[in-house]
Amino acid sequence: MAMTIQQHLADHPPPPETQDPSQKIEYLDTVEAYDKWAEIYDTDGNFLLLLDTIEMRMLLPHFLERVRARFGTDPSPLVDLGCGTGRNTIQLLDALSAQDCDNNGFASTVFGVDASPKMLGAAQSAIDASVAAKKTDRQTEVSLAIFDLLNSASSISQLPSSLRDGGAVGVISTLVVEHIPAKVFFEAASSIMKPGAYLLVTNMHAEMGKRSQAGFTDPATGVKIRPTSYCHSIPEVLAAADEAGFQVEDLVGQDGDGGVLVRDVDQRLGDLLGVRAKKWVGVKVWFGAHNESSILGQTQSFE
Repeated sequence: MAMTIQQHLADHPPPPETQDPSQKIEYLDTVEAYDKWAEIYDTDGNFLLLLDTIEMRMLLPHFLERVRARFGTDPSPLVDLGCGTGRNTIQLLDALSAQDCDNNGFASTVFGVDASPKMLGAAQSAIDASVAAKKTDRQTEVSLAIFDLLNSASSISQLPSSLRDGGAVGVISTLVVEHIPAKVFFEAASSIMKPGAYLLVTNMHAEMGKRSQAGFTDPATGVKIRPTSYCHSIPEVLAAADEAGFQVEDLVGQDGDGGVLVRDVDQRLGDLLGVRAKKWVGVKVWFGAHNESSILGQTQSFE
């Protein structure tokens, strides 16, 4: 059984400089925690979100190129799995829009799915505002739906039929695996994908997970709220992916750590990401696929 970060930290206390011993911590069910977090999720200064946003801006065009090469110029549907407030759903739409201009069309359908209703509410508002601000004729249809990775078998029946019956040709999932046992995550992802579809994953690095985890300070109480989290190493994630029928596929001919890009915080990146990143200088904090590395693609045959 996978050990949670809460259990790990109880046995292996983190360095004092990474913690505030005076702050009360409350552990909640993941959905309950993210429902509470939704209102301030994008504004509370989480540097890992900013780093992930920067990396995804580079990853997404290459991901879409790979999906288009296999499934054609109208790759539907695409899914943001664990979309949260729609941060990377919007980046996916922007990448699709850029390729619309380059390829005379490239219409698609995008689904943002998450277990937290309040996160989905925030995502809908953010997506609507982004579309209105751009004032463009968007060919991409966006739909949001509840999908619980921990209960995927029952959740699938609640998904829109166009996703449930055919499966996605491409899935992105960013900073989500932390909250799910790795085996469960990849099995759930596979259940909503076509054979041969591609999965792009990012996550908190285990070096950071051994010291901390996702969470926020409730502005009303000052209490630190933490959802259930797991400290997944890269080998553990890749083993779970392989067991579920995925393999790491090279994207541009250069591999990182086992085909996965790893980011640690150096002084330059600390300056870019803000004050909260400074205490993590020298620590690996993020891993994922990169345009010089790989994406995770299902190994089943594609017809």
